[in-house]
Amino acid sequence: MRQHEAVDTPFGATSAPIWTTTFGDVEVHLLARHGLDHQWAPHAVNYRANIRALRDIGVRYCIGINVVGGIDARLSPGALAVPHQLIDYTWGRECSFSSGDAVVNHIEFTDPFSVVVRAALEAGCARAGLPVLTGVYGVTQGPRLETAAEIDRLEHDGCAMVGMTAMPEAALAREAGIEYGILAGVVNHAAGRAPGGRSLHEEILQVVDTVMTAAERVVAHATGILAAEDL
Repeated sequence: MRQHEAVDTPFGATSAPIWTTTFGDVEVHLLARHGLDHQWAPHAVNYRANIRALRDIGVRYCIGINVVGGIDARLSPGALAVPHQLIDYTWGRECSFSSGDAVVNHIEFTDPFSVVVRAALEAGCARAGLPVLTGVYGVTQGPRLETAAEIDRLEHDGCAMVGMTAMPEAALAREAGIEYGILAGVVNHAAGRAPGGRSLHEEILQVVDTVMTAAERVVAHATGILAAEDL
């Protein structure tokens, strides 16, 4: 693995250095959106710099690895999911490259995630012997976790999972012309859903390593599929 040279963007510094490695024969770039020491809260991540830097080094496909809470009963801790839709509950984030004197870009966002990347991730799950789960991703502001009543509202709105980082990342990727999708790792029951009132942080600590190991297997398959798209 090697560190990429610093990428200057008009929007400031990226959350962390960009690292380059390989999955099989495929070269991939890695960027820790929360920083190497997890110092950037979800609302404070410089999403614009991150996406602009990835675009500038030639990234065409981007897989976001997101940890989420499961709302739908199918999405229990330890599961992986490929969301097909999202609802944005965030506020105050820099959500577009269209600012200042830039021309406003009214992107088409009916389907917020790339069909190509979603298909690769779903195939990656199947090749890894994992169920192909999907659903709507509800994006909350954070960094605090949600109340039980807020989760009830999200479920009423149709959300199957809840996280904090899908937006504005997905919209910025669309503006930048990057094919973007998410592999969501379920690390806890959403607030008010844990059996026996178990602590959500306790659940996270129990499964996060297992979830990330499974996600790495899926991404390895998915990157190979995406690389074949360019042949």
